Amino acid sequence: MKQKTNILLIYTGGTIGMVKDYKTGALKAFNFDELVKNIPELNQLDCVLRGVSFKEPIDSSKMNPKYWALIASLIEENYEAFDGFVVLHGSDTMSYSASALSFMLENLDKPVIFTGSQLPIGDLRTDAKENLITSIEIASLKEKGKPVVQEVGLYFEYKLYRGNRTTKINAEHFEAFASLNHPPLLESGVHLKVHHANLLSRPQRNKKLQVHKKMNDRVAILKLFPGLNQNVLKSVLNIPELKALVLETYGAGNAPMDEWFLQELKNAVKSGLHIINVTQCSGGSVSMGHYETSEKLREMQLINGKDITTEAAIAKVMYLLGTGVSDKLFKTIFETPLRGEMV
Repeated sequence: MKQKTNILLIYTGGTIGMVKDYKTGALKAFNFDELVKNIPELNQLDCVLRGVSFKEPIDSSKMNPKYWALIASLIEENYEAFDGFVVLHGSDTMSYSASALSFMLENLDKPVIFTGSQLPIGDLRTDAKENLITSIEIASLKEKGKPVVQEVGLYFEYKLYRGNRTTKINAEHFEAFASLNHPPLLESGVHLKVHHANLLSRPQRNKKLQVHKKMNDRVAILKLFPGLNQNVLKSVLNIPELKALVLETYGAGNAPMDEWFLQELKNAVKSGLHIINVTQCSGGSVSMGHYETSEKLREMQLINGKDITTEAAIAKVMYLLGTGVSDKLFKTIFETPLRGEMV
């Protein structure tokens, strides 16, 4: 007899876990039993479900590295007992969390699927049921006794994406996420269609899961805009104890060529600040030196963010700083794909 897969649901908070109190009209967080009651279809799934929840579920706008460490710890503690994990999370910061967990869980060889919804689980037109049921099915998928997905994914509205390649693009539509620089890993229609070529390929050597819980938050984001003045730039570059700056540049990595602008960046790099050049476009890649307006940035050794998302760039910086990577190696390691987050 085929053994059932064991799936752990981790509820952090967010719309998906809200049920409406029809007496008051207020939304309140569910417990695991209420979830099964609201979605009786879960009983038809060919797997054993267990649920664990944050003591106090949070709105995802309150998400921070402390909670990422908590999610990572729950996965670490239950890693041997379960075949896959589904993390229920608010959609607002889901791309940040999925990116962070992809770096924190080194040598991951089981599925960790993030999902959520735009409408609460008890709503008549909710997208929560489909997102949750399919996420559990994906986490249960096996071929030749091994999980099909062996990475951190994000499932929303019929598509599974690599978690660290996603961005939230819509606050109203059910199709809330996009992954413009990497195709879906799986699509849900009448059948679950796995795009094997798009999945993260695992090395043959079986390495033990390593969980990194130390994330260093001494990082900032600066988005370039026409009219950015010297005082603003100087203030950001001179934030006390700042270790890294994610600089959202124009197009393929372009920036103004004003002397004061370049000089401020040069001084910051010289003083040891890691500056990562990422594009503020939703899709596409940084190509430093492609235009004259980015050649100077390349010359001053800015880090090339290539086609990484801002969310993944922030998570990767916090992870690398947290693991204590030396300043000398930081640029080389950042520019190297670690979890399929960039080309």
